[in-house]
Amino acid sequence: MVVPFDKMHGCGNDFLVVDARQGFAPDPAGAARAWCDRRFAVGGDGLILVRPSSVADWRMQILNSDGSEAEMCGNGLRCFAKYLRDHQLETRASYTVETGAGVLQPTLLEYQPARAQVCVDMGPPRLHPDQIPFIADAGSQRVVDALLQVDDDPFKITCVSMGNPHCVVFVDSLDTINVAWWGPQIERHERFPARTNVEFVEVNSPTELTMRVWERGAGQTLACGTGACATLVAAHLGGLSERQGVVHLAGGDLQIAWRETDDHVLMTGPAATSFRGELTA
Repeated sequence: MVVPFDKMHGCGNDFLVVDARQGFAPDPAGAARAWCDRRFAVGGDGLILVRPSSVADWRMQILNSDGSEAEMCGNGLRCFAKYLRDHQLETRASYTVETGAGVLQPTLLEYQPARAQVCVDMGPPRLHPDQIPFIADAGSQRVVDALLQVDDDPFKITCVSMGNPHCVVFVDSLDTINVAWWGPQIERHERFPARTNVEFVEVNSPTELTMRVWERGAGQTLACGTGACATLVAAHLGGLSERQGVVHLAGGDLQIAWRETDDHVLMTGPAATSFRGELTA
């Protein structure tokens, strides 16, 4: 079976996007592992499938490069929205998309064939340990500035779920952090039963944060949209930032706002198309 795809990225977080409404390969996880291999195939952080939905206008399924399925991906959802407009599957600026983290609403703010600007209403953050999930001390209602022992090193962490789990670590300088070393150790720590994404964050000002990320199932990536949302929420909970600001990622910037009126987090950033091609499933 020949499968057309678009190679897309949001701030360097890159994906293969495929229209799977009429069916797809019997082993999507295997396809993700094979096609996302950067040495022997196209390469990417994940595979995004456009699916029909019975509860929303569309459904987005995303598989990480290791074949595991993610609940949600903010950069991926922006790419998903651009893909629908690129292929004239959706002409409205705003609509609903079913994800593993619930029904979310992207809004296309600007559109060009090569690049678009998309705002996504990510809904409210989940802060209770059971919602993340995180094995917390008895009676804990939130995990803010908690100590996590990793080998012999204590890390002060704040945990947030944006439909997927995040562990945010604030550091004095990102230059002193080996993300590739500490990321997988925290990702698979026994206190995260579903594993976790890990963000290391340097606070530049109350409205400006710089983040580096280790993504669950994908490794170190250039950007993570849900991670940027979790970062701003964690920074505000810790008294380090205001409720809105810019998060600088290795692949670009995202504007994040945590609205006080309804508790929703808004993420605004780019989605770009790199090229199109065909693969054999």
